[in-house]
Amino acid sequence: MAELTARVLELIASGQATSRTEIATHLGAAPSTVSLTVGQLIANGLVAEEGTRSSTGGRPRKVLRLGGVDEYALAADLGGTHARVGVVLPGGGLSDVRTIPFAMVDGPRPGLERLAEVLEELATRRGRSALRGVGLSLPGPVDVEAGVVDLPSRMPGWNGFPVAAWLAERFGVTAAVDNDANCMAVGEHAVQPPERRQAIMVKAGSAIGAGIIADGRLYRGATGAAGDITHVRIDAAGDTPCSCGNTGCLETVASGAALVRILQESDVDVATTQDVVALATDAHPAATRAVRRAGKYLGEVLSANVNFFNPDAVYLGGILSTVEPFVAAVRSQLYEGCHPLVTQHLTIERASLGADAGLVGAGQFALQRALTATLDAVAGASITNHHRRIRVP
Repeated sequence: MAELTARVLELIASGQATSRTEIATHLGAAPSTVSLTVGQLIANGLVAEEGTRSSTGGRPRKVLRLGGVDEYALAADLGGTHARVGVVLPGGGLSDVRTIPFAMVDGPRPGLERLAEVLEELATRRGRSALRGVGLSLPGPVDVEAGVVDLPSRMPGWNGFPVAAWLAERFGVTAAVDNDANCMAVGEHAVQPPERRQAIMVKAGSAIGAGIIADGRLYRGATGAAGDITHVRIDAAGDTPCSCGNTGCLETVASGAALVRILQESDVDVATTQDVVALATDAHPAATRAVRRAGKYLGEVLSANVNFFNPDAVYLGGILSTVEPFVAAVRSQLYEGCHPLVTQHLTIERASLGADAGLVGAGQFALQRALTATLDAVAGASITNHHRRIRVP
């Protein structure tokens, strides 16, 4: 029952379902069971009903939302040199979004302290009393339960740092941290049609990552490393050394960092992935060829995953997904490398949320964790009250 309650809250918080009927459809649960669960959540003030929405038949449906209409989460999506910050509302709404400088190489304490100052400004403007959580999207492996970065290759000084605990203490609310590709997958899934229940979200930026949605939920794998395609060996990479310590990884030929290196070796004046994208967008011959090859290599690795998983959709995010030759090369390679039955109804497109996908996902994780904590508190109080009642003479 607790699992069902948590799933109902998750669907309402993410905006994937706003009525009892939609919840029942998502979960494949009996309408009576869903109605009972929703009723308990309403009674405890975790969910509220407002207005009605017309349906295709029968009575109009009550619209469900989280109990506090003004509740929100602060969220940040961290990159190597910048961070995207904003306010995330229940249902995936965004406000006060902006990009700020952020130096990952400075280490966790200085970086998080400067980030916290910006987030505090947002909370002050929004109203501190309605803040329910803080969510962070990080460009490296994350131990979600422990709230720490786990053996990152591009985050010097961050390994093992208690990011979630630091944020929770700093803001006095629940904090959630996760890998950037997972955050993007959850954020994008929340705004996609409900029938797309299997998806792969690819982040192609300075590094490469992927998040997997299986049966409508994020799939983490046995140790939380599901979707880590960046270190798959690929023939085109040869013996090129990778930041992970191995050689020949996809990252060495298809990531933004790899493209910077490759173009510099050809005497093209670039220093960042943004420089590469700017040149390719302007039809610079060498940059365009390099970006197209990177898309082909990514498509080769994705083909094996798509054939195995058979998803409804592949979403492309990250700065490289803004370059059409890159997207076209990935799409072409998937159609060439996958079985026709797999690509027959496969959607391959840019993430509709663009640069905000990770921000939405991080905020949703924070709101869901806050709801779970509240639910546990309510359940604990109910048990305590029950015990008190039965002890009365």
